[in-house]
Amino acid sequence: MTPQEQERWTELLQQAISEPGRIAAAYSAFHGYSLGNQLLALMECLSRDIEPGPIATYRKWQERGRQVRKGEKAITLCMPRSYKTAEVDDETGEKVERSWMRFIFKAQWFVMSQTDGDEWEPQPVGDWSPERALDGLSITRVPFAHLNGNVQGYATQRHEVAVSPVAASPVKTLIHEMAHVVLKHVDEHDMEDGERLERGLREVEAESVAYLCLDALGLPGAEEARGYIQHWWQSLGGRSDVEIPETAAHRIISAANVILTAGRETGEEA
Repeated sequence: MTPQEQERWTELLQQAISEPGRIAAAYSAFHGYSLGNQLLALMECLSRDIEPGPIATYRKWQERGRQVRKGEKAITLCMPRSYKTAEVDDETGEKVERSWMRFIFKAQWFVMSQTDGDEWEPQPVGDWSPERALDGLSITRVPFAHLNGNVQGYATQRHEVAVSPVAASPVKTLIHEMAHVVLKHVDEHDMEDGERLERGLREVEAESVAYLCLDALGLPGAEEARGYIQHWWQSLGGRSDVEIPETAAHRIISAANVILTAGRETGEEA
């Protein structure tokens, strides 16, 4: 990912964390797209005074019996593009196929408010459930079995998560622990909340994921999550207004999108 792309994701994440309710607005209006694109679309709509709503390409709106008004400018979303090359291995001399992915920003989508034509009802946002998300991500919830009363929850290398029966915010804690698994933090060692370990950035990442999911779904605990992010970032020497490193921003947004998608009832793409 280029430095310019990293900066863009960081800007989106900073705004999402500093402005409560922004994720919920984007999720409600653009739920058929990835969380990153939801934020991109909302940010552009607000900056251009466009009423947020369903988005589609020019051709897709035509298929729905609607026409983009003359003079309307497309909004920009991010699309993944896969690339492959065949290289010669220096040791074996054999050709090896290598692949990588780039994220390309393209302006080719229009909001429904930029179109006229037939009435069209978008697919409603599907219900989200933690059980569906756990099952979709192959994460197992196990009984809490930790003796430290300060631990709210934990995730293990076996992709198991547990939440304390007396956790202050059970859903927030569950999503936080799921985030540790999705972000591959547990691939190195088990993660236990409540201990002050040298893993502050991992805690910032996991709690940022929890915040994005809670804010999108309108669930309690989002404000607590913001405070938790600030606490951990300050412990790492960061500023009080929480500046997430550029290299982590895209990982956080992607992980939140994975959890939201896994737990939501499937529906038509917007």
